[in-house]
Amino acid sequence: MDLPPSSYHDSLEELWDEEEEPEEIETMMKVVPSVYHHYLDVFSKVKAEKLPPHRTCDHHIELEGSLPPEALRQLHQLKEAFTIAPILSHFDPSLPTIVETGALDYSLGGVLSQIADSGKHPMAFDRCKLLPAELNHEIHDKELLGIVWALKHWRAFLLSLSSSFEVLTNHSSLQYFMSSKILTHCQACWAEFLSEFHFSITYHPGSLATLPDALSHWDNAYPERGEDFISKNPMNYQKIIKQN
Repeated sequence: MDLPPSSYHDSLEELWDEEEEPEEIETMMKVVPSVYHHYLDVFSKVKAEKLPPHRTCDHHIELEGSLPPEALRQLHQLKEAFTIAPILSHFDPSLPTIVETGALDYSLGGVLSQIADSGKHPMAFDRCKLLPAELNHEIHDKELLGIVWALKHWRAFLLSLSSSFEVLTNHSSLQYFMSSKILTHCQACWAEFLSEFHFSITYHPGSLATLPDALSHWDNAYPERGEDFISKNPMNYQKIIKQN
C-alpha cells in the first residue's frame, strides 16, 4: 500500500465518525480488535470506496522487455541451464544408474546419478564426516568405506533397480574387492553388506572424479584439538626422507 498504516487508521476513524448513532460507533470499536484497524480488509466494499486509493498487487512482472541485450542473453542462458544442464531429477528404477564415491582423511562424499536421453543427471548427493574409529583406516579401507556408506545411504533406490548399477572409484584395487579371498574383520562385514546389491566396481581416475571429490573436500570435517584430534592416523603425518 502507498499510505502508512496510520493513514488508514485515520480513515477508519473518519468512516466511523460518519455513522449516525454514537452507540454504533462504540460497539464497532469494541467488536473490531485494534490490531485490525490498520487494514482495509475490515471494511465492506461500500465502505472501502471511501478510503484513500491503494496500489493493486503486481502479480505479473515482465522482465524481458526492460532488460538490456546482455542481461537478456544471460537470462535466456539461465533458463536453458535450468532445463538442459545436469540438474537434480527424479529417480527412475528403469534407467542405468551410477554411484560415484570419494574419500579423504576425514570425510566421505558420494553422488547418485542416472543416464537418461539427455545425458547423466544427478539424483542425489551427500557427504559425511568419519567417526573417530574410522579415522585410523588405511586409504584403501576409507575408499571402500565410502562405497559402503553410499550404498547404505541410497539402499532403497539401488535395491529397486531392475538391472545392475555401476560404482565408480578412483582406487583401482577396489575393482577386485568382491572376489578377494583374504579379508580383514571390517572388510568381511562390508563384503556381507555389499552382497545384497547387484553392481560392479569400475576404476575412475581422480582427475575425472570431480563431483565426489568436491563433496569430500570438506573444511569443517577436519577435527580440532580436543575433539577427535588424538584419533587421527599418525601415519598420515610421517615425514618421507628421500635418500640419494
